[in-house]
Amino acid sequence: MTPDDDGQAEEQQPVLHQDGLGEPDQLDRLWTPHRMAYIRGESKPSGDGPQECPFCRVPALDDEAGLVVHRGRLAYVVLNLYPYNSGHLLVCPFRHVADYTELTVEETAEVADLTRTAMRTIRAVSGAQGFNLGMNQGAVAGAGIAAHLHQHVVPRWSGDANFMPVIGRTKPLPQLLTETRSLLAEAWPRD
Repeated sequence: MTPDDDGQAEEQQPVLHQDGLGEPDQLDRLWTPHRMAYIRGESKPSGDGPQECPFCRVPALDDEAGLVVHRGRLAYVVLNLYPYNSGHLLVCPFRHVADYTELTVEETAEVADLTRTAMRTIRAVSGAQGFNLGMNQGAVAGAGIAAHLHQHVVPRWSGDANFMPVIGRTKPLPQLLTETRSLLAEAWPRD
């Protein structure tokens, strides 16, 4: 509040734009500076070899530290560090291959089976109403780590694609990744 000419206080209106940025758009801003590590590629491997690959390093960690939900014989399931939704899993072959066509018949079958089990487990734990499944093959197709194949399993719920990710470019997550990993690992069917 600032005093006006007759000494009365008047309410100041909030600044809705920043000078030099064009026309005001009437949108609020929610700043998420922690996402800059992803945008800058700070944890992205510098090369294409297995020694720089996070999907090759993760299996050497214990499950909690690596956010591993399940280990199969030829592939494993891990939480995405930069999830689109809570419970966003990645199914990765242990072997360092970039392209789907490089998988063996056995690896292809296990990646498919782990993807199905991931969907069932997420549904049981969180009541997901749908899923986005996909592999981005190559950097030009959107693969953040193109050198190591990984299948995305993204749970979806009605209304989860509200204004936050679409306009705000922000995804609120209701749980820590370690808590999500524990819930999914405990619910994963035992062989």
